[in-house]
Amino acid sequence: MGDRGAEQEAAMGDRGAEQEAAMGDRGAEHAAPTELEEIASRISDLNKWREIFSFRGLEINNTIHQRGRGRAGDGSPGAGEPPGPQPPSTVPQPLLLPPGTGGRRLSPDTAMGLQKLLFGNTTPLFSCEWAAAHFRFRQPHSDLAYALQAGKGGTRAVLMAVQAHIITYLLFTRDTEYTHLDRLCRIGRREQGQALAVALAETLWAAGGGGRAVVCLTTTAGPAMPRAGCRADAFTDRIRLFEFSEKAAAQEFISHHVNCFRCEGSHGVILFLYSLLFSRTLERIQEDLGDTAPLLNVSSGNVTCTEAVLSLLLTGRASPRELGGGAGEARGQRGPVGFLRWERAAERQVSPALRTPRLPVWLCGVPGRHGVLFGTDPRLLSHWRAERLFHLHFYSGQQEQTRTAHLTIDTHSHHWEEAPSADACSPGKRCPALEMAIRTKWAGATVSWNGTEPFF
Repeated sequence: MGDRGAEQEAAMGDRGAEQEAAMGDRGAEHAAPTELEEIASRISDLNKWREIFSFRGLEINNTIHQRGRGRAGDGSPGAGEPPGPQPPSTVPQPLLLPPGTGGRRLSPDTAMGLQKLLFGNTTPLFSCEWAAAHFRFRQPHSDLAYALQAGKGGTRAVLMAVQAHIITYLLFTRDTEYTHLDRLCRIGRREQGQALAVALAETLWAAGGGGRAVVCLTTTAGPAMPRAGCRADAFTDRIRLFEFSEKAAAQEFISHHVNCFRCEGSHGVILFLYSLLFSRTLERIQEDLGDTAPLLNVSSGNVTCTEAVLSLLLTGRASPRELGGGAGEARGQRGPVGFLRWERAAERQVSPALRTPRLPVWLCGVPGRHGVLFGTDPRLLSHWRAERLFHLHFYSGQQEQTRTAHLTIDTHSHHWEEAPSADACSPGKRCPALEMAIRTKWAGATVSWNGTEPFF
């Protein structure tokens, strides 16, 4: 009995020692993970993020930037040293259609006709500004959440024309509990994308005569853009055309592929311009133009839009006569977006239909620049009493503008009773061109900038 008890006690001691040793091993493993486990964990995290970005149609770099993890004085690599140079931030690539997705390719003859309409007999070369331009919004949930960023070059006219349609949708169409300017500011990234899709679809549908819209997308990434610019024919072999006979279907398609227009590197403005031309059809655009110059002006490397492009954006027809002025002035119908223009040496006036759109939103042009002028009261242009004293807002598209300019317009101020020196636009005194453009609609009106430094 004594021997068996001793044996059992010894066995229990051995098992206790084994359990204690096992627990110690597990505790040590928990307290100090091996380098291999840490690397495996990092690879797992990287794969998870890669799957997320791949699902969104984006790409991320395959490199991992590792910082020194040592403490000062412990002698490990990187100890006590500031982190090294950070790698360039990874910019998500635009969603590209994989080959075989569908769509119609451009024939060589169609591609040549497209270049001819755009550039005429000049070299079909888009500037770097055009190749880089895309529909990029300001910060969501900010004073300018509704606003597109626009440069100072030729793409600004296209961006601001689309901006006018975005404002029209957000202010007067979108179903929301917010009112007035809050309808423009209280929007997130998803609402920005939806507003852009609506604006693009509306413009393409109008160009198609209310019966069709064509959307141009690219299937594969193109080569790196040279410093001299980008040849138009570099796009043609990668373009696919998607045609729609219903506006809702076109809008849904654009909304699904909105990154093809809004992401950096997407050539979004060029793709939209191509979509606009094919929605109208190249044959009808040639009829609209007649013997006039091509759609784009090229001078000293700068590429700017002609009035025919502005007309196409605003009325759906690529005819400068649609903007009004001179013999053969167009008898167009009032659209949702208007146009106001002032040029110092020009006597032509914009057509009445564009000066008085259905809703108070205007693309506003002065020499070489475009912005958007708008009001928040939908009754402004439908009731004469509303036009006595009212408020307008202006967005220039310039990066320097940090909030929407607020203007007060008084059409019954009797400014002629004031002393000549008090007239803001008396001879010899500089008057902001925006005020002059406003007076092409409301002659003799006074404009108060409400503390904002006049610009434009």
